[in-house]
Amino acid sequence: MARTASTMIELGTPAPDFHLIDVIINNRYSLENIRGKKGTLIMFISNHCPFVKHVNEEIVRLAGDYRVLGFGFAAIMSNDVENYPADHPDNMHEVARRHQYSFPYLYDESQEVARAYKAACTPDFYLFDDELKLIYRGQLDNSRPGNGIPVNGRDIREAMDAVLNNKKVLPNQKPSIGCNIKWKYSPDT
Repeated sequence: MARTASTMIELGTPAPDFHLIDVIINNRYSLENIRGKKGTLIMFISNHCPFVKHVNEEIVRLAGDYRVLGFGFAAIMSNDVENYPADHPDNMHEVARRHQYSFPYLYDESQEVARAYKAACTPDFYLFDDELKLIYRGQLDNSRPGNGIPVNGRDIREAMDAVLNNKKVLPNQKPSIGCNIKWKYSPDT
């Protein structure tokens, strides 16, 4: 399987706003709607990517553990569904239902949100503070399909715990590795 790394945009970058449809309940959400009092985690995921399948249970646990502590969560799917029908919104709804997502699963049909975040792969994670400034971007943890390391969400959990304990999130962060975003056309055009 192809491996693509996160872009690792500059820490402190403001969170780009969005207005996307949640495939679970067919409501439109903006960044403000999902914003948490302590912070907000935006996750770029897809249905068919083996890297996402590998971490799905942990992102559900992560949301369950930290939403009650004041963090907002949303997952965004930006892939070209014409060429990758497994990522179609109907299938997004089924994946969300099967895994019991407690967070919105948003469809970025135009791919403009992925471009605004400079998302490169699935999964790709962006944690913003209470002022919607980027404090963490990169991997969930060191686990990858087939490497034998347990999925535990350590990197993001440590960043969220730092926020909860009024400590600075360490800037030495590792990029996520996953399937590339399936662009309808080059993001440079």
